[in-house]
Amino acid sequence: MTFPLRAGLAAALSLLAAPALAHAVLAVTQANPNRTYRGVVQIGHGCDGRATTGITVTIPEGVIAAKPMPKPGWQLATVKGAYARPYPSYHGTVAEGVKEITWSGASLPDDQYDEFVFQARITDAFAPGATVYFPVRQDCDGAVANWREVPAAGQSAGDLKSPAPGVRVVAAAATPAAAPAPAPASVKAGDLTITGPWIRATPGGAKVAGGYLQVTNTGTEPDRLVSAAIPLAARGEIHQMAMDKGVAKMAPVEAGLVIKPGETVVLKPGGYHLMFMDLKGPVKAGDTLEGSLTFARAGTVPVRFAVGAIGAAGPDAGGGHHHH
Repeated sequence: MTFPLRAGLAAALSLLAAPALAHAVLAVTQANPNRTYRGVVQIGHGCDGRATTGITVTIPEGVIAAKPMPKPGWQLATVKGAYARPYPSYHGTVAEGVKEITWSGASLPDDQYDEFVFQARITDAFAPGATVYFPVRQDCDGAVANWREVPAAGQSAGDLKSPAPGVRVVAAAATPAAAPAPAPASVKAGDLTITGPWIRATPGGAKVAGGYLQVTNTGTEPDRLVSAAIPLAARGEIHQMAMDKGVAKMAPVEAGLVIKPGETVVLKPGGYHLMFMDLKGPVKAGDTLEGSLTFARAGTVPVRFAVGAIGAAGPDAGGGHHHH
């Protein structure tokens, strides 16, 4: 074998090996149709040990109004084009938009992690249950990892060498006219799993309500719970109940509650909890309240709070103290 051929073969093998070592994934893996989706492309490795020098995200047909987030130190470029058909938007119909986003001109070492962010709207071209794939090309020093393979029927992403990151489309929450759906047992957001969110019912005239849940971080990076929201409250904070010389004292957790990798943090009566302030009306036992939790990395996550009885220790509305 001649030397140039051997060198060429080594280069080809290094390109083949690249996808096994690199990986491009989307942090937020669920989206509602006709809502803004925040795409966070996570790059955890370079290509075969080489630094990442460019990331290109392809916006698939049926996804409109794509906008990239600028990234300090990186140059931003977009490719615009016509959609296959016009789509309804908030401002009439749109027939063209961004089809490709590229960040380039900087270097992300193989041993460092970073995120590349865009937003877009997934139209009703995708029914709930469908998966939308965003092909990602990762350019490195002299190598490329092209994450563009889409599973065929009966295949899973695990069967593919270079799977495109995917987002599952889920139906938006039911309208208030419909019967309230039971609060889901858990909600996933990136590496976080949020389980059993609930709120204590309040007596008439009360201005604050306590909220509880647990969060598990299955990822490798810490995250922070920084705030919470329900329509009935002006704001939602994270508080801590602690004993000080035998007296229970409550204090806000100013910087947010850290959820370390591999850790489950439980917010419960008597410990860490959510505090919903300046209520506009009573929180009624048995109701289900739409709300959200905001994390430093995972972003704002929609959740449903079950409402337990006044003084309840858990979300079951049958528990706690009843006032007749």
